Amino acid sequence: MTGKTKFLGAAAGLAMMASAFPTLATAADGEITVAYFLEWPMPFEYAKAMGTYEKEMGVKINWVSFDTGTAMSAAMASGDVQIAVSQGVPPFVVATSAGQDLQIVDVAVSYSDNDNCVVRTELEIDKDSAGELAGKKVAVPLGTAAHYGFLKQMNHFGVALDSLEIVDMAPPDGAAAIAQGAVDMACGWGGALRRMKEHGNVLLTGAEKEELGILVFDVTSAPAAFVAEEGELLSKFLKVTAEANAMWNSGEHKDEMLPVIAKDAGMDLADTEATIATFVFPSVEEQLGAKWLGGGAQEFMKGVAQVFVDAGSIPAALDSYENAVNTGPLAATQN
Repeated sequence: MTGKTKFLGAAAGLAMMASAFPTLATAADGEITVAYFLEWPMPFEYAKAMGTYEKEMGVKINWVSFDTGTAMSAAMASGDVQIAVSQGVPPFVVATSAGQDLQIVDVAVSYSDNDNCVVRTELEIDKDSAGELAGKKVAVPLGTAAHYGFLKQMNHFGVALDSLEIVDMAPPDGAAAIAQGAVDMACGWGGALRRMKEHGNVLLTGAEKEELGILVFDVTSAPAAFVAEEGELLSKFLKVTAEANAMWNSGEHKDEMLPVIAKDAGMDLADTEATIATFVFPSVEEQLGAKWLGGGAQEFMKGVAQVFVDAGSIPAALDSYENAVNTGPLAATQN
């Protein structure tokens, strides 16, 4: 099965799951499940470890780690997850384009140097010789931010997708594969990306990617039914997150927060510090502005969807992604 076929199958599967399973729209049982990533250190993990979310929200939270944003979408489609923290925009776009009724409720983190593709050192391929990638085997976590960045970079370098052997691999698996020499290039983020870089080099830096319009940011997402039914509860969740971000952004609590975040992320202190230094956590005011949820994110999602359509990765984009963003719960945190 080709990478394209598997990706189309995943998108179709999400659409079927969205229609076949009722989403758990409320927290009637007094508990919810929240998805997040390990090896992806963020200020919310300080509040998570301190039990602040449960205290402020009054519900039990089951925190479940995932490897990819596509897996988060599937879990929300089945009703197993009510909130996903730091889901990549591309997997969100894939799910909503397939018919899943999800909504973005905040901008979790902006990053460009922490999501990339790495070419095996022995190949000696860089941005000036990227055409030599033709015929090579590439590990890509399909439907993720890394997949989107990969497509944009290949388009920029003029490397035809059908000239590559694309294998769907979660970042940790891609890191292991490039270390073993089983693939020539691997794409991913976080701790997996750091391990990939031990065996290769990136083609473009974060700044160079941004110049090409390859923005990289994650969102907090939730099923639309949950947002509608539990808006107040969700607002409390977002408020705790915003306060943790503000605490970190102040620069005054690093020594207090970093060890806690590192432990929760399953990382050592040095790697945590190096990773989180590449992250930007926008304030609530910034998130509600035109650059992000005030219009920029919706426009960006339309562009992401079109890239996937042009690459044959999804059959069609939505006419608009306006309804895929709900700023109500985030705006309520300011009251």
